Amino acid sequence: MIKKCLFPVAGYGTRFLPATKAMPKEILPIVNKPLVQYGVEEASEAGIHEFGFVTGRGKRAIEDHFDISYELEHQIAGSGKEGLLNSIRDLIDHNTFAFTRQVEMKGLGHAILSGRNLIGDNPFAVVLADDFCVGPGEGEDGVLAQMVKLYNQFRCSIVAIEEVPADETHKYGVIAGESMKDGLYRITDMVEKPAPEDAPSNLAIIGRYILTPDIFDILERTPAGKNGEIQITDALLEQAKSGCVLAYQFKGRRFDCGSIDGFVEATNYVYENIYKKQK
Repeated sequence: MIKKCLFPVAGYGTRFLPATKAMPKEILPIVNKPLVQYGVEEASEAGIHEFGFVTGRGKRAIEDHFDISYELEHQIAGSGKEGLLNSIRDLIDHNTFAFTRQVEMKGLGHAILSGRNLIGDNPFAVVLADDFCVGPGEGEDGVLAQMVKLYNQFRCSIVAIEEVPADETHKYGVIAGESMKDGLYRITDMVEKPAPEDAPSNLAIIGRYILTPDIFDILERTPAGKNGEIQITDALLEQAKSGCVLAYQFKGRRFDCGSIDGFVEATNYVYENIYKKQK
């Protein structure tokens, strides 16, 4: 069973400066909730209740968000505003949260390796909060829930993928694979941020992973790759060559909230399709 989820949240969020000079980008609100809370809710709905965060300097607000604020709750007790905290209080009451630091920014692979002490010898999910995902429809499984069901069937590492325009492959890890059934591939090759002419396909990895714990030993011996960083793509390729890694073309929609345009698009979507319906 997948019981643990890791959130690498140590990045600086430079594309959102000056807003992120003193505020973690993961706390920026999509309407009325921080971006990172949507990721935790998605994982919680998938049956995951133990959360680990790999943070960095200036990220204390994330830890504070997933904790009780006694002063605030005292001030709004008995008022109409008390209910506005229901969603975060429900997460706090039914899940556990642990935090560790990535001392140096040395890539996503290094960030995941930095969370080893929070995961132990367990299979686990990884959520990149920058990728805000919604399921295919009301009452249907979210992206991570879809992947957990696949893991229960195949018991190997799985990455979420989607088709991207050929001229955008340089932004992603890109896979090649053998089709097993509609939307599911056994990976044969992976390339980190290839130029369009070097990309093995237009199937790009997005920020949802399920990883088996042997990935940590692989990451420990993985040399620095693209941009001098330890890339999770390189470690997954080794895992794929010695065993099996699947790529899943998920059902739903993903917004790239690491970019200004994607963040605004996600905000508009949530306002029209989620927030207004809950009022």
